Amino acid sequence: MDPAAGDDPAARPRGARTAGRRTRRRVVGYAAAWLVAAVPAVLVGLVAVTSVGASLRDRGPIGEDAALYVREADRVEGAATPDPDDPVVRQEFPGDYGTFVVECRGPFATAVALRPAPGWRRVALERGPDDDLDAVLATTGSTGGREVTLEVFCDQGRPALADREVRSRGTAADAS
Repeated sequence: MDPAAGDDPAARPRGARTAGRRTRRRVVGYAAAWLVAAVPAVLVGLVAVTSVGASLRDRGPIGEDAALYVREADRVEGAATPDPDDPVVRQEFPGDYGTFVVECRGPFATAVALRPAPGWRRVALERGPDDDLDAVLATTGSTGGREVTLEVFCDQGRPALADREVRSRGTAADAS
């Protein structure tokens, strides 16, 4: 470049100006192509994770018929009426907190028993029948207390632990 021309782009030789434009166009083209590829890829990933996510967390599909029953029961909370022809499946969920016993009849769960371990007490229990049940237990000591919340639902007629949350000294730590 001619030092007398300074920084004036018009004073540059014609080949230098077109090379700079080509490089800029190429960079803009690469960025546009990347966006055209990245946006659909992210959207496909989100759809896949949303539709399969529950199964990946061992909270499998409950089936079309069960989903219909659950929607009907959700209209009036606590008004679930299990089909008496559905088989009853019982499962115990033991832990250092004690044992939570749940039965499923189709998509509806019913709490059979909540037996706290020594040093633990029952804080709350949703008995059902409902599409999911919650049980809360806490230690009886005044210092270093813990609280455990269990959520159970029926996965194709079988009790399944959806969530186990453990709280210590006012902080939450997900333990599922």
